Amino acid sequence: MYSNIPRSKEYQHRLIEFIKQKYGISAASLAPAKRGYYGETWRLDDTNSSYFLKLVYPATHKAVYERSFSIVQHLCNHGIDFISRIVKTKNGDLSTRFDGAILGVFDWIDGENLETDATKIPEYQMLAKIYTVPSCNVPIPCEDFSGKSADKFYEQWNALDNIQIHSLLEKNRAKLEHRAKRLKYFAELCRGDTEDFFITHGDAGGNLIVSGDRYFIVDWDTPILAPPERDAFVMCCRDWARDAFYNALYQNGIRYTLRLERLAYYCYHFFFFYLTAYLDGFRKTDTVREIEEYIDGWIKGSIQYADPI
Repeated sequence: MYSNIPRSKEYQHRLIEFIKQKYGISAASLAPAKRGYYGETWRLDDTNSSYFLKLVYPATHKAVYERSFSIVQHLCNHGIDFISRIVKTKNGDLSTRFDGAILGVFDWIDGENLETDATKIPEYQMLAKIYTVPSCNVPIPCEDFSGKSADKFYEQWNALDNIQIHSLLEKNRAKLEHRAKRLKYFAELCRGDTEDFFITHGDAGGNLIVSGDRYFIVDWDTPILAPPERDAFVMCCRDWARDAFYNALYQNGIRYTLRLERLAYYCYHFFFFYLTAYLDGFRKTDTVREIEEYIDGWIKGSIQYADPI
């Protein structure tokens, strides 16, 4: 993972001084926070408060991350209080640049990153609440059902020079080709229909923080104006989860029933989306093992649900 690059004391000192200059926050301590694939994250404490710092270095992700700040602020301005709250710079900017990266500072949320069957009910309730927020011309990408996540995967595969990964993918070629064809089919079926689009997260379950009796959805890096299926696909193979999602929509005044073709699209789309993420970082992780576990791992249930549609 890119975010696991070691940082020297000199780097940390520069970051602390930069935060003091740009934000007026004097750090008492700085320590790494739990990290994902692309975000380099830190916990910064001053005498009275704690902050979450997230830097994104990869060029392909910087623009996406930078664009997300206005959407997060838009949600906060509309009363959404269970997401990351942005700390602005002294000049009132939502984000800034440090060492070539896009840097965001947020209020720290004490809690545990947890995803279980039990957390799905509050997760769906929060997502439905967010769906009630109008987009109001906020700059946000709109789902186009392009199906290009499979195209990107095949481009990566063709460019691979890692024999082990190439062999693993070759062993699964029939399965991969089947899923790519299914993605293209549902992309064509869904494309052009922009009814019932809302501000969606895309990975809310994996970014749920439990803090006492409160729940938060963090890491709004890739919000898209899209149908609810973008958030619902992960558990679509469970009857109770689909019912819970529908109930959350209904309780928040949204009269919408999850559509099979859209669920199927996101099952196949995200299969390739995450697969390309593994290949993006293959020089920095034990990717052969991760890909092998992933292809028939947690996402298999969603794929099995989508295959008969």
